[in-house]
Amino acid sequence: MQLTLWTYEGPPHMGAMRIAASMRGVHLVLHAPQGDTYADLLFTMIERGDRRPPVTYTTFQARDLGGDTAELVRNAVTSAYERFKPQVLLIGESCTAELIQDQPGSLASGMGVPVPVVPLELTAYSHKENWGAAETLYQLTRALLSDRIPQPGSVKPRDASRPPRANILGPTKLGFRCRDDVVEITRLLAQLGIEVNAVIPLNASADDIRRIPSADFNIDVYPEVSRPTAAWLKRSFAMPHTTTIPMGVAATREFIAEVAGLAGVDAQMVLSREHQGQASLASSQSRLPWYSRSVDSTYLTGKRVFIFGDATHALAAARVARDEFGFTVVGLGTYSREFAREVRAMAASLGLTALITDDYLEVEKAIADATPELVLGTQMERHISKRLGIPCAVISAPIHVQDAPARYSPVFGFEGANVSFDTWVHPLMMGLEEHLLQMFRGDFEFHDDTPAPNPTTVVKVEAPPVAPVAESSTDPISEVQSAPTKDVTPVWTPEGERELQKIPFFVRGKARRNTEHFARERGVALITVETLYDAKAHFGR
Repeated sequence: MQLTLWTYEGPPHMGAMRIAASMRGVHLVLHAPQGDTYADLLFTMIERGDRRPPVTYTTFQARDLGGDTAELVRNAVTSAYERFKPQVLLIGESCTAELIQDQPGSLASGMGVPVPVVPLELTAYSHKENWGAAETLYQLTRALLSDRIPQPGSVKPRDASRPPRANILGPTKLGFRCRDDVVEITRLLAQLGIEVNAVIPLNASADDIRRIPSADFNIDVYPEVSRPTAAWLKRSFAMPHTTTIPMGVAATREFIAEVAGLAGVDAQMVLSREHQGQASLASSQSRLPWYSRSVDSTYLTGKRVFIFGDATHALAAARVARDEFGFTVVGLGTYSREFAREVRAMAASLGLTALITDDYLEVEKAIADATPELVLGTQMERHISKRLGIPCAVISAPIHVQDAPARYSPVFGFEGANVSFDTWVHPLMMGLEEHLLQMFRGDFEFHDDTPAPNPTTVVKVEAPPVAPVAESSTDPISEVQSAPTKDVTPVWTPEGERELQKIPFFVRGKARRNTEHFARERGVALITVETLYDAKAHFGR
């Protein structure tokens, strides 16, 4: 494990907590030291939930390590069942408790608790949060459906007298806009005449998991969490699942076609209605055609964008940025190592090398080197971008409280495409506005105490006499300029700095670095206005 100031993912028991906190009637007993109870705050502070996560901690302390810590597990299990009366008990341990090797899952399984007990093997020193969530959902689903697996070849065809049904798999607490994405996907399915059988795990119960086989197929919208479960359901119950993430207009249309194919329905009416801009109360309309005809699209075409986040949103955002906004993707990466192959393939199609890391310092360096005009990332990239003076929009977990809005704000479906447009374009447009304010902030209109210039007044400014410089002058500036060397560190003159401030702030860092590189290559010690424009002409070729 690596000590760091920030982390993209917590340990795997945080993933287990996300599953338990997302469901009803499910309780997690976590063998963990007293300090690990901090995790409760993430749910109540970031998503502003109205209840604490359903977690009981053993909260052992240092003095307990010399005694029977296993007894703490038994007491916690008994207390949790008697107090909360859950339908299912999950049993796990934090990274610290893993070192003690008390085997809390085995202990709880042998206690005779009258509800299903699901032991979790959360290997904290080799996996992280999203893996923990995926493993917990997978084990929970297997435990509740193991007695319902049909014999090979005994799967019955769908009853044609009822509408097709689908399960939505993957949305959880602390995910990115999961609550609203579920609503948007449900609306899309309703237009196709498809019923939602269950949403797992968000707001689901153990009975909802038991009802999963009643559906005809599964919609896998958060593969980091739901892909192992979707794959197991396909093997065990012959339930196919989707692979398209409906983020962006083109992907949403492909998602509709894929779902219609799995359900055996015709999607043409829904696709043609959206294409013609015929929205209804039960659906949303894409405003992409309007954007394509607007002045904004011309101004923003070719903007350089750096993308980093979980694999699901990073891959989808890269496609939308390139194909629908006309941006130039100059960086693509993820902290989801389990999906590194897919991200590398997308990066290669963009002519890039994917950045696969969970070290925010590596991400910061990559962003600085790429000199983008917009960053699409997590709340970590927002902090990084603020330091670098680059606009940023959050597209992925981990999130901050401001990324869990009270308003309806999906990122999937046609309405999600509209939300993405606002979220991505506004930082660029506000960046232009801020630049204009900076350019003209010295003008008299911005200062009441500055007299307006009189257009009829002509002020004659005489240049001061220039003293001749002897050939043997020992002026340090002259000496440096007359003896160029690449080892010098260039220094900006006040005039050069003022001219640099006239460059828009979202590309100012790139201009500064290019000019300093230009100056070093030519041994120029003092960067003047002329040096700045010489560098601009050089790199603009």
